[in-house]
Amino acid sequence: MKKTGLSTNMLKCLIAVVVALLVPVILGGSSYLCLIASFVTIYIIGASGLDVLFGYSGQISMGHAAFYAIGGYGAGLMSKYLGIPLFISMFLAAALAAVIGALLAFPASKLKFHFLSLATISFGEIIYQLACHSPKKITGDFNGFFSSKLSIFGLKLDTNVKFYYFGIACVVIFLVLKQLLVKSRTGRAFVAIRENTQAAEGMGVNVRKYKIIAFAVSAFFVAFAGSMYLGLVGYLHPDMYLQKQSVLFVTMMLFGGSASLIGPVIGAISIEVLLEGLRTFEEYQMLIYGVLLLIVIVAMPGGLVGAARDVKAAFLRRKALKQDSRKEGE
Repeated sequence: MKKTGLSTNMLKCLIAVVVALLVPVILGGSSYLCLIASFVTIYIIGASGLDVLFGYSGQISMGHAAFYAIGGYGAGLMSKYLGIPLFISMFLAAALAAVIGALLAFPASKLKFHFLSLATISFGEIIYQLACHSPKKITGDFNGFFSSKLSIFGLKLDTNVKFYYFGIACVVIFLVLKQLLVKSRTGRAFVAIRENTQAAEGMGVNVRKYKIIAFAVSAFFVAFAGSMYLGLVGYLHPDMYLQKQSVLFVTMMLFGGSASLIGPVIGAISIEVLLEGLRTFEEYQMLIYGVLLLIVIVAMPGGLVGAARDVKAAFLRRKALKQDSRKEGE
């Protein structure tokens, strides 16, 4: 049974990768649609990073736009002022965000759910103000920050199709890393803390340590996504890192389903497609978006993945009841 389950999962992953690689062909090579698909890859990594923190370790953050900004501005500033290639500075900026995330988590790890939320909102506001009013205007302040497009060891990702394939490669790598993490001893400690902090502590789990690790990993994912955005667009502005960006990450994670590998992926794809599809409604876009989200969240508190699991469980129960009825009739 285990081998069959493993083979099925591998087959599903293979199909998903093949479909992802064929997306530019399916979209007819449209530059605009490939740009949207590239944004989706960025949001998948960001939402997956937040899922490590919220879905698995049970810590809420409403200020992850701050790490998104640290990744973008950090990579750009290192590239511009230190001469480090943008591709390498992306990893350095993500590592910097992980360190900052760990430092933030050290005092914040003892905060309860709503107080932690307020603390992360405050942190997000601090980073936003630094982006708006930087020393010697190194971030460009409200004029924005410009950077060259991403290139990898001389290979320029100067088209949306090329960047999309780079994004898919990053998504695969980060999802594999996430899965390895949550299936490890550290991941089991995350879940224990999420379910019952006191019980986990009583079983010898170092709660503060694992909360800090969760924050650092989450910050790394989101910051790398932020640096990818810079590599794709070549421009940053402080208004990109307002509170609504943090809410967008949370929405994508919850809409798809938290504490799962595929949930944030589905959430990122669904929300980005939904937002693009509603652009034609102009001033009513956010109203319709809010109403649809409210309906889905109320009707499906476990997200799309949770709803699918409930439907599957109901189907299996109904099938089992029918089989029992047949046996009794015989």
